[in-house]
Amino acid sequence: MAILRVEKSNSAYTQENTTTLTLYSSFLGKRENITIYHSKHLSNNTPIIVLLHGVYGAHWVWMELGGAHLVYEQLKQQGLNDFVLVMPSDGSLWEGSGYLPLTQHGDFERFWIVEDVINGVIENIDGLSRQSNVYICGLSMGGYGALRLGAKYPEKFKGISAHSSVTSLDDLQTFIENPITDYQCDFEQEAELNFWFDKNAKSLPPIRFDCGESDDLFQSNLLLCESLDSLGVNYKFEALTGSHEWPYWHNNLAKTLWFFDQIETTNSN
Repeated sequence: MAILRVEKSNSAYTQENTTTLTLYSSFLGKRENITIYHSKHLSNNTPIIVLLHGVYGAHWVWMELGGAHLVYEQLKQQGLNDFVLVMPSDGSLWEGSGYLPLTQHGDFERFWIVEDVINGVIENIDGLSRQSNVYICGLSMGGYGALRLGAKYPEKFKGISAHSSVTSLDDLQTFIENPITDYQCDFEQEAELNFWFDKNAKSLPPIRFDCGESDDLFQSNLLLCESLDSLGVNYKFEALTGSHEWPYWHNNLAKTLWFFDQIETTNSN
């Protein structure tokens, strides 16, 4: 069992180039939403970019707080390839699910993001298929999700990008009210980025991430760089001007889109 039922928005009434899906997921035992931004006429096997939101947010924030679609359209005018932007809810647990497999509450990583979200979008958006390359990106808690899911399931993703990333459960605790013990998983090292980067070091896709120098998470991101260096992981990190806020993510999403575009172009040649 996986997706039990789908509600799909009517393009006659929605914002241009935007589709909303509500999936009833057997893995979560409830309904969750995905916002999708896509051109009306896509070629076959158009690549997918999954954008993961941070704490407090939901499927709509990348567009309606971050203007992700506007950044995308601007870059399209500059030669960016076609992509489909897929913006799922994190599962609506507490102030944020962490995109983790939490036994008592739901599997918010593999069975929701990696399976239901990607499968649901492919089945409901023309131009997508099982041959569509999938990329993953996130901000803050979503940056943690993108890094962890990308490292844990490297065969699923062609590239990983993250902005202002939470890098550990300790980082996450600074944003949430629940005790971090609520986020413990069955597997003791499940939430540790370093474990998955080390385990799959030889099969990781290209990785980039950035953080603003005025961000409270900046030092954590520098420590992550040190850990990746010690593991011999190839990546690109950018220390940028800015803090933990939507103007920063709006301004720097372009770095992610061009990064994925370069990978896509290289793979197609």
